[in-house]
Amino acid sequence: MELDFERCYRAVDSRDQRFDGWFYTGVTSTGIYCRPSCPAVTPKRQNVRFFPSSAAAQGAGLRACRRCRPDASPGSPQWDVRADVVGRAMRLIADGVVDRAGVPGLAAQLGYTERHLHRMLRAELGAGPLALARAQRAQTARTLIETTNLGMAEIAFAAGFGSVRQFNDTVREVYGAAPSQLRSGRRAAAGGAGTVTLRLAYRPPLHATALLDFLARRTLPGVDEVRDGTYRRGLRLPHGTGEAALTPADGYVAATLQLTDLRDLAPAVARCRRLFDLDADPVAVDQTLGADPALAAAVAAEPGVRVPRAVDGFEMAVRAVATQQVSLPSARTTLTHLLTHLPTPTPTADSAAPTRGFPGAEEVLGVPDAGFRMPVGRRETIRALARAVADGELDLASGGDRAEIARQLTAIPGIGPWTAGYVAMRALGDPDVFIPTDLAVRRGAGALGLPDDPKTLDAYAARWRPWRSYAVIRLWRAA
Repeated sequence: MELDFERCYRAVDSRDQRFDGWFYTGVTSTGIYCRPSCPAVTPKRQNVRFFPSSAAAQGAGLRACRRCRPDASPGSPQWDVRADVVGRAMRLIADGVVDRAGVPGLAAQLGYTERHLHRMLRAELGAGPLALARAQRAQTARTLIETTNLGMAEIAFAAGFGSVRQFNDTVREVYGAAPSQLRSGRRAAAGGAGTVTLRLAYRPPLHATALLDFLARRTLPGVDEVRDGTYRRGLRLPHGTGEAALTPADGYVAATLQLTDLRDLAPAVARCRRLFDLDADPVAVDQTLGADPALAAAVAAEPGVRVPRAVDGFEMAVRAVATQQVSLPSARTTLTHLLTHLPTPTPTADSAAPTRGFPGAEEVLGVPDAGFRMPVGRRETIRALARAVADGELDLASGGDRAEIARQLTAIPGIGPWTAGYVAMRALGDPDVFIPTDLAVRRGAGALGLPDDPKTLDAYAARWRPWRSYAVIRLWRAA
């Protein structure tokens, strides 16, 4: 990936945190690499190299700066925007696919040979899939070292390393210190076994109220809740279950994760970041939307509105089908009723804290007819959806092929463009979805003086590309 030296150097010289995660600054005279916003003295031009990924910087023999911690910077927004193979690969690597299935598993999921995948990632990011996964394992290890009291051997395997020696060598190489030195002077936060506390960085601004308001209107008993400024939810993860508590703060989101298996730390963090859309570039989004006079006032009043996303694609698809042609309160009632008829029912009390994630496809298939308080056609749509996911015919992971998933979804009777678009926006992270037939979108458009006819509104929305999903959220708020 080509990085313009002058533009990158200006960002470093001004310590512009908007570029954190977009690229990394390598300083050859000190042997370290930093975020663009690192508070250290700006290095001389002749001592600077720029890298498109932390793995590329590590591959050049540089270690992470202990001051700005570039390995913990927000992810690059381009992985959400891009729907190509490299973008999909990065989302899957972040979710731990390489650690669980190796490079062959990643390549198979993407539909490419290992050699071709390696070539594409090297060309774009300066590092292959193994190096990218290794950089992520190093960050996971550091988090566990600093936030838990686990022994180093336990941390090594929980972070995905094949041996303690590999763990020690990687930590020393990436951070310039032994694992015991990283723990020295730091006290693990209070919490039970399997509890990890950390800060999830983002690019400001972040309109936390809009995020929490949106999620609060859609919570389900026993699955998720919003209380005292914190969003809590259960998680279904590759190696077990977990719970996440996310509290927006100034400059970061405080996260407390309770995991039954610490190997799930990296995918849990990736899904929480995805849920709150923390890797977005809100300045770029707001500049585009704010250039439209119809949205300018809303953008100025509420900068940093994100797209609330999902931790589970299947969950989001079921929620979308259940919401078809009914009000949001009615959909919540219907879904709550379904949860009580699971083979292992979810708690029904409104005050119940999250205890589990949304049920998987196999569990939904086990719900009797009495559990579907909805028209027969919609019930059969959910069952067909669950069957396709359970059989492996439909993969709703964020790293999936968006166009192919849309085709597969709309091939299921009862799923049309509205549902497919909603899933693409919230589950797949497509930033450029527009659903002009949505009643709330049309009401919001009318409230802002825009045309509310679907065809006319769709044509008007072309000026909001490539951020039409964010425009949808703002129109919903206006409604």
